[in-house]
Amino acid sequence: MIDLRLQARRNAAGRTDLMRWFGLVLVCIQVTACGTDWLPHVDLSPPYQPPQYVVPASWHGETPFVEAAPSDAELRPDWWKLYDDPVLNNLIEQAMAANPDLQAAAERFVQARDVMMQVRSRRIPQIGLGGKLGDSQNHVDPLRVPGDLPVGGTVEAGAGLASWEPDFWSAIRNATRIEIYRAEERAADWGLARLSLQAEVAANYFTLRGFDAQSAIYKQSIDLYRSSLKLVNAQFAGAIASALDVARVESLLFSTETKYAQIQGQRQVTEQAIAILLNVAPAGFTIDPIDDLRVARFTIPRSLPSTLLERRPDIAGMERRMAEANRAIGIARAAFFPDVRLSADGGILDAGFDIAKLTAAMWSYGATVALPVFQGGYRRAQLQRTWSAYRETEDRYRSTVLNAFREVENNLSLSNQLTMAANRQDAAVGANLKAQNLTMELYQGGLASSLELIYAQVQTLTARIDSVQIKAELLRSTVGLLRALGGGWNRRQLPNDEEIQPFGTFQYTHLDKPPSVRGIDVNADNNWVHNDLTTRPVPLRPRP
Repeated sequence: MIDLRLQARRNAAGRTDLMRWFGLVLVCIQVTACGTDWLPHVDLSPPYQPPQYVVPASWHGETPFVEAAPSDAELRPDWWKLYDDPVLNNLIEQAMAANPDLQAAAERFVQARDVMMQVRSRRIPQIGLGGKLGDSQNHVDPLRVPGDLPVGGTVEAGAGLASWEPDFWSAIRNATRIEIYRAEERAADWGLARLSLQAEVAANYFTLRGFDAQSAIYKQSIDLYRSSLKLVNAQFAGAIASALDVARVESLLFSTETKYAQIQGQRQVTEQAIAILLNVAPAGFTIDPIDDLRVARFTIPRSLPSTLLERRPDIAGMERRMAEANRAIGIARAAFFPDVRLSADGGILDAGFDIAKLTAAMWSYGATVALPVFQGGYRRAQLQRTWSAYRETEDRYRSTVLNAFREVENNLSLSNQLTMAANRQDAAVGANLKAQNLTMELYQGGLASSLELIYAQVQTLTARIDSVQIKAELLRSTVGLLRALGGGWNRRQLPNDEEIQPFGTFQYTHLDKPPSVRGIDVNADNNWVHNDLTTRPVPLRPRP
């Protein structure tokens, strides 16, 4: 009994030491989870500053819109409401609520946040537990010493292991920063995807309305040509008009009906394209036609070209990619320095009822230092590659900036020229209508031929169709201009470091989705409502 009590006391002492060891490890985890920047470390990445460009003081193109007041320094985020079209407003809101490509872009941002946490976890001590429970029986040796008895019983063993990399050369820190920048890049990609979606819906919508206006003109012309055909047939019956006159009017009527059918087909294709953007099956999706095509006149800020670098999500995303490449240089430099790792492990062993083998507490700790001496130029090649990759991102960033300026200038010039063209074409339509009416009066009075009348009608129809096409193109160019100016996006909309962190170090609940950040929400709780492709989606309201 005395020996058994002694064993029990030693067991308790061993387990107490083990609990102390685990407690110490947990304290270390909590301390390092709050930050390890207090440790001595060296950041080997080069100093980073985004390139500073010398840009023109003003845009070369002239905007056709009303000059904005000084208070209108930025575009409004809901820029499509400037067109004052409730149908367009509803379509864009529906697209932003249910478009699968936009939702996929949000999920890529979520994944980037989680990758950052995976890399960041390397800065925190890692702990593992293990155990073994089994039954054993010693082999009975025929040559054993008399008095020795076979020993058997249950074997219990437990062990813990902790490891930590102090990150003296900031390799893990730079890898973490890379993933933070990549998450910001994905947020900018989401902003670009949202802006592109808004612009695509608006452009398709104005194309659709252009087809509506053309259809209305063709229907009016068809009614007019049918009336003209009745008149010519009556004159032909009275031997006033010839069969040639009848054939000419019939040819004009049939060709116009053909063009009307073509426009209807193009309208249907455009309508189906809008349906796909709204996450709706094309079958059964309709937008009520409107005969008139109205060119909106609204205030648009004349932002300086220098501010464009802050207003374009594609520029911001490319700049973040450049920052990632800069941090990769620091990781490649750190590979030339010793790799230091700390580790500790401990455990207990219980060998059953063998009094001769009492429970023991096992301990070990130490540090591992590794420095490859010669690898045939591997690390030098890696460092040189990272420098080259960084310079490549600089070149791609400059190319992105230049293309952004090109898009703004093109749409400014195009909008201005189309505005003037639309005004001139309206005047041409008025002149052709006047000529058509006068020719009809002359024809009815026998002072003009059927050929003259048909020519006047064709010219009028062409002028009206051209007017609608120019106005539709003008509306699309304004959409392109608003998109090129960033559509109300600003670099300040990128999430900060704290917002990128999707969960706490010791959080183990609500891991199905992270909280929304700067409007980027994956809608994991109600995404299923968009699986019904037969009805238009209802814009979802964010949860309080």
